[in-house]
Amino acid sequence: MAKKGIHPVYKPVIIICACGNKVETFSTRSSFSVEICSNCHPFYTGKQKFVDAAGRIERFNKKYATGQGKADKAAAAAAAADTGKTPASS
Repeated sequence: MAKKGIHPVYKPVIIICACGNKVETFSTRSSFSVEICSNCHPFYTGKQKFVDAAGRIERFNKKYATGQGKADKAAAAAAAADTGKTPASS
């Protein structure tokens, strides 16, 4: 039912990874090489490097905590002014 002469020719090829792994499959291309495969990719091997999310969160809190601290001090000063007491120095 398919038209003749318009479909690509699939031929057996060998894909070679940089780690040395060889995969036999079919393709319209001739044999070729790849840099990474499922045998050496960190996601599949379980040797992932996790991003230092804790360090990023701490840097964010440190960066924006200064603005929060100023607001807290201003609120404490306003509350102290209402009661007539001097605010405690930090």
